[in-house]
Amino acid sequence: MPKFEWVILNKTSNNTLTPDLLSQTLIKNRKISNLEDFLSPNLNSFLNLNFGEIDKAVSRIKKAIENREKIVVYSDYDADGICGTAILWETLHRLKANVLPYIPDRVSEGYGLNNEAIKKLKDDGVGLIITVDHGVAAFEEIEYAKSLGVDVIITDHHVLPEKLPVPFAFIHTTELAGAGVAFRFAIEIGRIYGIESEVMNKIELAALATIADLVPLIGYNRAIVKVGLEKINHTQRVGLLALFEQAGIIKGKIGVYEIGHLIAPRINASGRLENAISSLRLLCTNNPKQARVIARELSITNTKRQDLTQNAVEQARNMVDSNRILVLAHSEWHEGIIGLVASRVVEEFKRPAIAISKGQIFSKGSARSIAGFNIVEAIRSCEDLLIKAGGHPMAAGFTIETKNIQKFIEKINIYIEKITNGKEILPQLLIDCHLYPQNVNFDHFNTVQKFSPFGIGNNEPVFIAKKASVEEVRTVGNTNRHLKLKVSGMEAIGFNLGGFVSQIRPRMQIDLAYCISLNEWNGSSNLQMKIKDLD
Repeated sequence: MPKFEWVILNKTSNNTLTPDLLSQTLIKNRKISNLEDFLSPNLNSFLNLNFGEIDKAVSRIKKAIENREKIVVYSDYDADGICGTAILWETLHRLKANVLPYIPDRVSEGYGLNNEAIKKLKDDGVGLIITVDHGVAAFEEIEYAKSLGVDVIITDHHVLPEKLPVPFAFIHTTELAGAGVAFRFAIEIGRIYGIESEVMNKIELAALATIADLVPLIGYNRAIVKVGLEKINHTQRVGLLALFEQAGIIKGKIGVYEIGHLIAPRINASGRLENAISSLRLLCTNNPKQARVIARELSITNTKRQDLTQNAVEQARNMVDSNRILVLAHSEWHEGIIGLVASRVVEEFKRPAIAISKGQIFSKGSARSIAGFNIVEAIRSCEDLLIKAGGHPMAAGFTIETKNIQKFIEKINIYIEKITNGKEILPQLLIDCHLYPQNVNFDHFNTVQKFSPFGIGNNEPVFIAKKASVEEVRTVGNTNRHLKLKVSGMEAIGFNLGGFVSQIRPRMQIDLAYCISLNEWNGSSNLQMKIKDLD
């Protein structure tokens, strides 16, 4: 049975789908108005983008530099925050500002600004705090900072709450990743001091963060990633080179997958289980030897994170119930991995999921959603039960008193019943058009690749093959979790679809939704179908 609701955007069945016709179909399905700008995006519009109180913030930075005032760049502990902090810290350090980074501890301090840290920074003589990837929900903390005489500049991209803080300057847009906002701010600082081109070279970090934070790869984000990936593939930043070495990848072949699945998890690892300052040091160091040591430590931490996540996911599978949104809580789950647990549950069960790390008094929750369901709004419908909450439509987090978890589960499911009218929440799979396996060729593959990089907002093109003939069927992988087929003369792989093997046998005819992928092995390359769903 399909795991998605299939939505075929172009239902015309065509036995001879030429590259030109395929290109026209993809343009129409993605509502692309200017093909040249889409296929070859540039940064001109991004460089002229002016949002929030950037001019006011730049003036405050200039004053702080001139007066040798202590500045702190106050980071989030994920890859987005760390990359954005690296961009701003390097820019200000280059201008000889009296600047230091600050990354809170996930467990002891929690997400974002906290009053104890603000007081400590004030006692150390800090007069200006710049947030990266957080701050829009910190009303009370910013008021506290102001009471101490500390100015705060917010740079953030999260969905705005009803009650907005009133910092010295507010730089915010939901169109960019947190590091994208910081990058645009750093460019403006660079313009004032004549180092704009130098700051522009940091686009590799903005691109890395944009991919890692799973923001839509359209508009400004697409331009950042397209240009940034080119920079990454020619980088001289020793921290990235050390990460590439640890991940077993080489420059020139680094794309969205390599960043999202091999590099970003290593950068995130320290912030999940330890303190993210190690990842920041790695990105900013100029010492190759130090970079290799830190990269190796992050890889070890990442392996530990993988083990913790796998154990938690196995526990989560046994806790799945019939609720339309899955709220799973466990006292043994480390709060640094609950976002990953929620992601894996969503991937497997195709329902919005919330994983909660239960504490004795307070608990932390992390949520992930499916396309078309706004998870942060669902969580905010329960804000009377929450201590703190925030995020995006697809991902969010919160803090709750442990005693209120059951009430939260009941209330959020009542909310979902109301907004869905009791209907099942089933994620949509957008399918571009029909393409029969026997007709797939490298012209199709090359046409598809012109529309990359792919991600949220610009999904990899998906095709449908109806009544395709199954010739071979088996499972592969250490735990037989992946499905391997030969269909109408073409190889097909279905990751995490091994459960379908009992429903399929040779000479059957099945409907497949798939992407075209390149399988490279032992020096040879061939096209294969990457199965998204089947019926």
